[in-house]
Amino acid sequence: MINGKKDIISMNDFTAEEILLILKKAEAIEKMSDEEKLSLMHGKIVATMFYEPSTRTKLSFESAAMRLGANILYFDTEHSSVKKGESFSDTIRMVESYSDIIVIRHPLDGAARLAASVSHKPVLNGGDGSNQHPSQTLLDLYTIMKEKGTLENLHIAFTGDLKYGRTVHSLVKALKHFHPIIYFVSPSMLSMPQYLLDDLDDAGVTYHIEENFTGCLDKLDVFYMTRIQRERFPDPEEYEKVKGVYIINRGNIEGKCKDDMIIMHPLPRVNEIDVDLDTTKYARYFEQARNGIPIRQAMMMLSLER
Repeated sequence: MINGKKDIISMNDFTAEEILLILKKAEAIEKMSDEEKLSLMHGKIVATMFYEPSTRTKLSFESAAMRLGANILYFDTEHSSVKKGESFSDTIRMVESYSDIIVIRHPLDGAARLAASVSHKPVLNGGDGSNQHPSQTLLDLYTIMKEKGTLENLHIAFTGDLKYGRTVHSLVKALKHFHPIIYFVSPSMLSMPQYLLDDLDDAGVTYHIEENFTGCLDKLDVFYMTRIQRERFPDPEEYEKVKGVYIINRGNIEGKCKDDMIIMHPLPRVNEIDVDLDTTKYARYFEQARNGIPIRQAMMMLSLER
């Protein structure tokens, strides 16, 4: 909380009990009828401020709000006073005066925290740089809970871009409350930041650092694949060295993993998950994206203390 209001900025701010509270709230909302949901935020205005491209996060926040009866205030950086040189803080002050909740995505680490410190209305972080993505983390946890029935003591592999991947950074922060065994699979140049590994050490979490997922595949409950993010690389030549380094398909998954393992991905994918896996019993990435609706509804309800 900042300024006495309920912002959702970072998974660092959550206890295990608070995480489970949001998951239970999402489950309760999901069970409600469409008519019941429409009254929950009737008359409220949700401003969506996306300084970076987005499909799932932006549309699911907007869909979630509209399904609760709220109106959407769209902020377009290309046609705003940002182009005239208006400061970020002044823009936030303007938008908060027109809305009840601000959802923000920004390319700079810490931008959501700054927005929350300026705004008197709740701010929800839709992703800031390579830092945090709490709504993605909460829908990931909700997906795991629905599929596995628990968050405790699971074997989870994170594969791909672990250096710049804010979805991984946020999820690891949250999972440390639930005693996981984690496998970090990446090229050395895209390995997990040391400060996050230090955090896991302090929490007593067991983790392994690998360069290939074949060694841990038969142990996994959750295989969390990520895209190598071209837009995060300061040097295009460095991206070319690692693009396509990990690709999973039926051939290298089926018969080699646990029967009930699930594959997750924050999306969008490029080629790291072959489409031949989409119809298998392992694929959960599209369900994962759909779970963004009840989770983001729960986040907005919590921010308004409803």
